[in-house]
Amino acid sequence: MTSEDAILLLEQQADEKHRIGLARYAIPTSKAIGVRMPAIRQIAKGIGRNQSLAEELWAIDLHEAKHLAAIIADPNTIQRETIESWVRELYAWDVCDNLCDLIAKTPYGLACAKAWCQEEGEFVKRSGFVTFVWYTVHQKEATNQEIIAFLPYISQHAWDDRNFVKKAINWLLRQIGRRNLELNVHAIRLAEQLLEHPDKSARWIAKDALRELTSNAVQERLAKKEKRRSK
Repeated sequence: MTSEDAILLLEQQADEKHRIGLARYAIPTSKAIGVRMPAIRQIAKGIGRNQSLAEELWAIDLHEAKHLAAIIADPNTIQRETIESWVRELYAWDVCDNLCDLIAKTPYGLACAKAWCQEEGEFVKRSGFVTFVWYTVHQKEATNQEIIAFLPYISQHAWDDRNFVKKAINWLLRQIGRRNLELNVHAIRLAEQLLEHPDKSARWIAKDALRELTSNAVQERLAKKEKRRSK
């Protein structure tokens, strides 16, 4: 399949009403044609992993083409230089999150995340935290100590009040606390510390995370998970 073929498939699924509606979710619409994510994923499924095509699609100034590129790119062959370039071209949180799902599966995902969390650019910094999120979600064999190592990044940057950054930090704290009972304790402890933080964004991150992580639903699910694991 060529990039022209892929764009044609996207255009066949374009919906102007959906394109306009993206603005409600703080997604820029000027580069979009309004293809829903299930349709993009279905097209990607038909293509499969294709790194060269992914790079061609990413170079096209089309929102949905970048989504498709992030899905079909090969985490085992994509070069770190390519990932670095793509992250620095990000302009929308949804493409960022989709791309980070890929990055978390690459051999250098964590190294990238640790570096990006320290950067100033809003979407680069978000990429660092969201890569941590997807690593926490997908890497079932990761040890608790590996995941605990993400917590200092939260405490160091919880002051950042930019919407796309603080929401990514909050997302990471919640995902860590949802992974198992031990990590739940660590996440709650950090959230309680952040309640005393002088910055409003840190306190918001903490309150929102605590609401979920201390809930009966989460505590019961984690207790059942621990019981199954110990059998």
